[in-house]
Amino acid sequence: MLVATEILASLKFNEQGLIPAIVQDYRDGTVLMMAWMNCKSIQKTLTTGEAHYWSRSRSELWHKGATSGHIQKVQEMFYDCDGDTILLKVEQIGDIACHTGARSCFFNAVPISPPA
Repeated sequence: MLVATEILASLKFNEQGLIPAIVQDYRDGTVLMMAWMNCKSIQKTLTTGEAHYWSRSRSELWHKGATSGHIQKVQEMFYDCDGDTILLKVEQIGDIACHTGARSCFFNAVPISPPA
């Protein structure tokens, strides 16, 4: 198994030292949210087994669910073929991932018109 330093060396962070993380329910595949991670949040996630992210608005590390109790227990973690996106498969405690109280942050449907 790769250690954190080897995993971090495989990743491509943006100019701000961040990488997007897609979060998916490990049981049914529902995409729950997207958040940003940095080296510290990845290390904390790997160490604790619970999702930690980087808050761009507060410029601080945050433990998902620390105040709400809706933590994310990481079951699997992947990075894509380019090393520039992370996928976390989680057990979502409380079945609420979105700050709005919804299960998923992706609830705004966009109508698509089929081509003529």
